[in-house]
Amino acid sequence: MRNLGYLLLIGLVVYCVIDIVRSEDDERLGVHPALWVLLVVLIPILGSIVWLAVSRTRRAGRPATAGGRTSSGPSRGPVAPDDDPEFLWRLEQERRRAQQGDDAPEDKPTAG
Repeated sequence: MRNLGYLLLIGLVVYCVIDIVRSEDDERLGVHPALWVLLVVLIPILGSIVWLAVSRTRRAGRPATAGGRTSSGPSRGPVAPDDDPEFLWRLEQERRRAQQGDDAPEDKPTAG
């Protein structure tokens, strides 16, 4: 059971280090990523808790954009095709054309 605690701690540290490396500058409060990694590695429990608290509060303060990522910039557009009005319009036009093609009488050659 004691080994499980060590494995969880190692997993937390690895998660935090990866999160630090992938984070943006404002999520790190302008601190260099190497300093955050050192904090998390040298003082694992406290460093991880501090990192998670700081990064999550900074991310929560920014508006969400397409793809689930947060950014300080404007939204990039619809997330999925069914959220895109232009896509839905084109889909409806294609459906109408297909329906008109099925209802139109077919020109069959007559035997004569």
